[in-house]
Amino acid sequence: MKFINSPAAQALKLPFSQAVQVGDVLYLSGQLGNRPGTLELAPGGMEAEARQTMDNIAAVLKENGLSFADVFKVTVMLADMTKWPDFNKVYVTYFEAGRLPARSAFGCNGLALGAQLELECMAWVGGRG
Repeated sequence: MKFINSPAAQALKLPFSQAVQVGDVLYLSGQLGNRPGTLELAPGGMEAEARQTMDNIAAVLKENGLSFADVFKVTVMLADMTKWPDFNKVYVTYFEAGRLPARSAFGCNGLALGAQLELECMAWVGGRG
């Protein structure tokens, strides 16, 4: 088991690991739409926050030699389910057509930092190299 935290993640001193690798799977902690290295959410509504969330996930994947092509499962948490179409409009642009990961979604009544969404995902490490 390998616990992973970039220097930027360590600087925020949050009580969790950015990702944990167990065997051939990288488990990413939930990501919010905060600007890198800060606890400030990206301004501009759901689409801007969704884009920043996906970019934050992309950064963790890249730091570990992976990309969205390696993601096989995503869990979505939304503070307002009426924003589902706005989120999906951004989400699908990060994946190759026909290669969308399995996904679950939940409505919730509160997320860290007052975020509109949080995503966690799992990626297959076995394909790199």
